[in-house]
Amino acid sequence: MAKKYAAAVDQGTTGTRFMVFDHAGQVVDWKYLEHEQIYPQAGWVEHNPMEIWARTQDVINLVLKNGKVDPKDIAAIGVTNQRETTIIWDKHTGKPYYNAIVWQCTRTKDICDELAKDGGQDRFRPKVGLPLATYFSGPKIKWILDNVEGVRKAAEKGDALFGNIDTWEIWWLTGGPKGGAHVTDVTNASRTMLMNLETLDWDDEILKILGIPRQMLPEIRPSSDPKIYGYTPKDGPFGTEIPVCGDLGDQQGAFVGQTCFSPGEAKNTYGTGCFMLLNTGTKPVPSKSGLLTTLGYKIGDQPAVYALEGSIAITGALVQWLRDNLGFYDFSKHIEDYARQVEDSGGVYFVPAFSGLFAPYWMSDARGVIVGLTRFINKYHICRAALEATAYQTREVLDAMEKDSGVKLAALKVDGGMVYNELLMQFQADILGVPVVRPTVAETTSLGAAYAAGLAVGFWNNLEDLRENWGVDKTWEPKMDAETRAKLYKGWLKAVERSMHWLE
Repeated sequence: MAKKYAAAVDQGTTGTRFMVFDHAGQVVDWKYLEHEQIYPQAGWVEHNPMEIWARTQDVINLVLKNGKVDPKDIAAIGVTNQRETTIIWDKHTGKPYYNAIVWQCTRTKDICDELAKDGGQDRFRPKVGLPLATYFSGPKIKWILDNVEGVRKAAEKGDALFGNIDTWEIWWLTGGPKGGAHVTDVTNASRTMLMNLETLDWDDEILKILGIPRQMLPEIRPSSDPKIYGYTPKDGPFGTEIPVCGDLGDQQGAFVGQTCFSPGEAKNTYGTGCFMLLNTGTKPVPSKSGLLTTLGYKIGDQPAVYALEGSIAITGALVQWLRDNLGFYDFSKHIEDYARQVEDSGGVYFVPAFSGLFAPYWMSDARGVIVGLTRFINKYHICRAALEATAYQTREVLDAMEKDSGVKLAALKVDGGMVYNELLMQFQADILGVPVVRPTVAETTSLGAAYAAGLAVGFWNNLEDLRENWGVDKTWEPKMDAETRAKLYKGWLKAVERSMHWLE
């Protein structure tokens, strides 16, 4: 009997989602649960990996309990994930040696600074496409090996396994200690600072410099793999064997979900952070403007597709910060109502460099600033400035992208939670001067992972099938005149300068 669905586990920074899609790429059912954010000290961010796996099982169970989806009708499962977040665990018990160190965590600054003494911040960039920054997994692995007792010994013995969150989820989904698949895909591997962009394999020279035993690393596989990573066990949450064969880092998931399959096509995802990816074809393009050279996706035996990426650390997280830390409102969606109470930000700029500046600066010594305050300013202006910060940061990334690629963007495809904020989307179009396009399915991250899994088992035949599923929900046209745009953006760049080199 023909299968009806493809499914995705979407493990993000703040929570876990399980989504089921039909052949037309429409959502059949989904559930989402948050997990705890752990802040042991300033600049440190952790998650409890066991809580993440528990939440994953919970959301799967909630969807299956709903009765709309019979697990026997699921053709394949894909995984998409918060990238760079690092876990090391015991392969015999599944117990983590330490909490997951989250991508936003800045504890590895000293390691990165030490590595940069020989060859500078771009020491490994020619091989891996990334600068030395606290963002990536490699230095986080080194930190755990150096600081958590017994882990290095276990890694050298072959008892300790490393994985980003995709690897952790796939390992558990395919049986965990009872033979779970220890794999990652090219997109997640390209965020570790350990994978060579040309060979798509772990780089022995970098592993040696960082002191990371190769045997603890997962096998690197295609993002959509007809050879199948593994199957869900009968005694697992699905109660039946389903192939797990799709894996994409969350931003690459959205890239595939937005069907950015031709060179020059780009998307921007508005989540905890903001991430813009531009398809550069089957050859890596080195960046001279502070962007990352990364993998877009790899389907089976076909050549890998590369992308330029602009990574912004704090966008949606700023909305949460105003909610949780300052108590501005009870629900994140209320920021738009507040921001609409004023006509503009009153000259205020909010640079949310909470964990340093990411693209295009890569400065871990920057910190958040609010500038332009007067007695006139109220919380509505600050809410508006917080939303505008997302649009300004996106503009900086787009400018860098156009400089690197020589491609002028005609329109920006957008997705993620913040794209339902109409005020933000209009301001985004205004400050970019190009139309902003929201697709009918805005949860494109999960959709991309489901597409990767479905392609691997023939649920979808080819990329054209996926293109046909893509539809426009809404387009915002720019309404701002060029002079105002230039003046506002100049103010933003001045504010960013004020956030730099804050830490001594």
